[in-house]
Amino acid sequence: MTDASQRIDEIVKNNDVVLFMKGTALFPQCGFSSRAIAILDHLGVPFETVDVLQDPEIRQGIKAYSDWPTIPQLYVKGEFVGGSDIMMEMFEAGELQQLIDEKQIAKA
Repeated sequence: MTDASQRIDEIVKNNDVVLFMKGTALFPQCGFSSRAIAILDHLGVPFETVDVLQDPEIRQGIKAYSDWPTIPQLYVKGEFVGGSDIMMEMFEAGELQQLIDEKQIAKA
């Protein structure tokens, strides 16, 4: 396991909800990351973010870690959920809230 994938693994395992994104929660650097933050904010759950623009190894490593080519990427209790399109579909269908409830993640 590379250094980047070890760091990613630790981040994913040590945070109930984590979003690998472009930019920060307060200043997203792309529309997809902004939409992902809006969804998580609406759900009212605490979450961590990782700005992949600050670390090229993480930016490339997260794509290999999840076998998913795009960013943002959402993980809930160590499980890869998907990018912003999947998050939006799941949110609109009530499935993302259901996943949060099933994983017993408390509201912020």
